[in-house]
Parts: sequence; C-alpha cells; structure tokens
Amino acid sequence: MNESEKKDIYVINEKKMLIVIIFTIFAMITEISFGYLTKSMSLLAEGYHMSVHIITLGLTYIAYILARKFKDSDLFINGTQKIGTLTAYTSSLFLGITGFGIMYESIMRFIHPETILFTEAIYASIFAFVINFICIIVMEGKNNFHHHHFDSKTDYNYKAAYYHILADVLISILTIFALVIGKYFNCIHLDAITGIIGAILILNWAYKLLKHTVKILIDMK
Repeated sequence: MNESEKKDIYVINEKKMLIVIIFTIFAMITEISFGYLTKSMSLLAEGYHMSVHIITLGLTYIAYILARKFKDSDLFINGTQKIGTLTAYTSSLFLGITGFGIMYESIMRFIHPETILFTEAIYASIFAFVINFICIIVMEGKNNFHHHHFDSKTDYNYKAAYYHILADVLISILTIFALVIGKYFNCIHLDAITGIIGAILILNWAYKLLKHTVKILIDMK
C-alpha cells in the first residue's frame, strides 16, 4: 500500500469516526438512564464504559484532524503518524481504567445485589447492542486495513477506537444474556458475573494495545 492510498484510508476513517461518535452518544444516554432506572449493574457499567468511549473516540477524531492539518508541516521530523499512535496509547489507558472500574463495581454488586427491573433493562440493552453493531458495521469497511493484526502498517488510532466499540458489543451481548437468565431463572448474581467477565476481556485488549503502541512510541523493535 502506497502513501497516497494510506492517506485516503485515514480520511475515510476520520469520517467514520464522526458517525460512530454520534451513534455512541445516543447509546450512552440510553444505557446510563435505564441503568439507574432499572438498577442493572451490567447495563449501568456498559453505559459508563461507553461514556469513556466517547472521550477516546473524540480524541481519535481530533488526532485524524491534526494529522491531516499538519501532514505537510516541518514541525514533525518523521511526519504525523505518531499522533494517531499517541492517541491509541491514551485510549488503551482509558480502556484499562474502564476495565478496572467495571470489575470493581461488578464485585461490589455481587456482594450487595439489588433488585433489577429486568424487562426494561433488557429492552435498553437490545437497543444499545443494535447501536453498537451498527458502529461495528460502519468501522468494518473494506477500505480499512489490518484490523485484526498488529504490524507496521496498522492504523493504531483506528484500531484503538475499534477495540472500544468491540468491547461495547461484547458487553451488550453479555448484559442481554445475564438479564434474560436473571429474569426467567431469578439469578440476579449473573448480572454482576457478566460484568466481571467483560472487564477481564477489556483489560486483555487494553494490555495488547498498550504494549504495541508503547513499542512504536519509544521506537522499540
């Protein structure tokens, strides 16, 4: 892939980020609102997780704008590629913090369970899943490259954003599963358990992304 093609992809990814941010805002408002109303820990955790995503997605979008604006500037010795990598590094930290936060809240809810309004929470979770799934479809375009592998050509800025949205999809699925089981089998602890499982997977993604972005930032082989 030549530099011209790569630049075109960055422009496309920038536009996709804006679409994803708009959808994510709607999903976040729904999840947090219904999380409080229904007292669902997994739904509330997903909502707050998504609020962090909005910040990181915003940083991703800004990074694309800066990289495009200063692409011909003499301010950067090796070009603007590391702007996106730095943003991805920051996103990985946010992702890790979110994972630990969900882990803590889920453990507390497991120890001190609360009554959940399952039906309302299920509807809200399904809505959030649909929104997140649309975002994944938007991001999984044919013009993106190396989504599932890390190498020197990976757009880490986009990769970080993709992981954040993928985490939302995962937690949405776990949340729906936990709420349905909880409603029909009276298993209220499963809501907290799925939160813990989701947190573990999120932390794993954060670690992988952090490891690879750090290597690039410090020019490590």
